[in-house]
Amino acid sequence: MRSKKVFFDNAEGLKLAAYLDFPIDGKPRAYALFAHGFTLTKHLKSMAHINRALAAKGIAVLRFDFTGLAESEGDFADTNFSSNVSDIVSAARFLEAEYEAPKILIGHSLGGSAMFIAAREIPSAKALATIGAPCDPSHIKHIFSGKEDALEHDGEVEVSLGGRVFKLKKQFLDDVNEAETCSAISQLKQALLIFHSPVDEIVDIKHAQRIYEAAKHPKSFVTLDKADHLLSAEPDARYVGSVIATWAEKYAPVREVEWDSGPHAVRVRTGSSYYTEIKSGGHGLLADEPVRLGGTDRGPTPYGLLVSALGACTSITLRMYADHKGWDLKEINVYLNHKKVHAEDCESCLDASHKIDHIERLIEVEGELDAAQRKRLLEVADRCPVHRTLHDNVHIKTTYLEKGNLEHAL
Repeated sequence: MRSKKVFFDNAEGLKLAAYLDFPIDGKPRAYALFAHGFTLTKHLKSMAHINRALAAKGIAVLRFDFTGLAESEGDFADTNFSSNVSDIVSAARFLEAEYEAPKILIGHSLGGSAMFIAAREIPSAKALATIGAPCDPSHIKHIFSGKEDALEHDGEVEVSLGGRVFKLKKQFLDDVNEAETCSAISQLKQALLIFHSPVDEIVDIKHAQRIYEAAKHPKSFVTLDKADHLLSAEPDARYVGSVIATWAEKYAPVREVEWDSGPHAVRVRTGSSYYTEIKSGGHGLLADEPVRLGGTDRGPTPYGLLVSALGACTSITLRMYADHKGWDLKEINVYLNHKKVHAEDCESCLDASHKIDHIERLIEVEGELDAAQRKRLLEVADRCPVHRTLHDNVHIKTTYLEKGNLEHAL
């Protein structure tokens, strides 16, 4: 995932700060807009994890700070639920003007409630996903508990949320009370996907039930078992992102990636961890290392990819050969294992102290094939292009590339 910092104007002319998270090739198939929860910011870790999962599927996501939060201009005390809705609409118009109108809307917590109303003014959006969202934004009134008299008398109070102190005015509470989200939910024109955890201590799961009952089809509900409100556990956030990306394909078809790799058929990017994103011919792949080696185990190891290439080439080669011969080959399964073995196990090796690579390949075929045909397929397997490459002398040329000079390479 590649992130670009951007700014856009809201309805009041204030600059709002945002990150636009792109797929690794920089060519998204679709755009999504993400609104975070009350007093949170675009730096929420779970938001980044969700967006990374979406980016892996070719979807770019804009995440931004509401007015008065983090790097966005304005006074938070002057904001309310309606201004949040307005900021979302401004973000959507920014995407439409500078990139492409969003097809997917995502809202977390109160940001999800705001999305219900903002969706009316974002006709490009075909799918809306909410995460731990309250059906009614008046749910937030609990933060004023015990301060009602002071709010009525002074017109404003200070509340502590997440270890930070915020000033809120009476107009905020009045605005929340007047919001008509239930009506907006029943009138949604977008397909709806609701995520909620049964152990959410901030927004009770009963809100998800009310949202589901108020919405018309198509609508779906996914229970986030054992997840907290902020999706603090990375696997929970990544799961949400991958489900949204897969679900949205049905309701918001996205264009295919126009992959122009030039002389570079494969691109690989590794950030601050071992988690590695790979683009090959417009298709996304992942690589990682096991947890015991300091990785996150979110993808196969490089050696796993290597033997996978051998297995895929073997299977495709056998399929082509059998089709050419007109043989009744219904299915091919190739099982592979890779390990390092001492050179003493290799009669042709000169230095017995070294280790060599040993790949075990087991081939299972299904179909009406006689013994001669099965023997021939085994011979053909050794002639697949990747197999031959592994046995040939391979020359690898490595050149240091200055940042930003990719188009001049080779």
